[in-house]
Amino acid sequence: MIAVDTSSLVNFLAGEDTPDRDLIRRAMRAQDLWLPPPVKTELLSGRSRGIDLGALFDAAPLLAIASGFWDRAGDARRLLLSKGLKARLADTLIAQCCIDADAPLITSDADYRHFERWCGLKLAS
Repeated sequence: MIAVDTSSLVNFLAGEDTPDRDLIRRAMRAQDLWLPPPVKTELLSGRSRGIDLGALFDAAPLLAIASGFWDRAGDARRLLLSKGLKARLADTLIAQCCIDADAPLITSDADYRHFERWCGLKLAS
């Protein structure tokens, strides 16, 4: 099980040659790519205009929202913000889904390194 961040997935679907492209491709081929629910929301919100998402949603199941998720996400975000670190709400929710599922996250967004260092997020490499 491996999850993917919105920006990495949008770049992949647009055919961009990014460093995380091969990780996404391998996860898709292995039928092991999962979507944190906030990623699906962001995709449906328009960041992926012009891309047919139906096949992706059929092939990549959603990570579950575990009991206590909202409290843990709030605690993680509060911790990072208290340290003066960037912790956008959507990133926090994506990170917490991955932490709860013990799923590494494919991302090129450096802001997730704070979740890795302080909250237990695993970043795919």
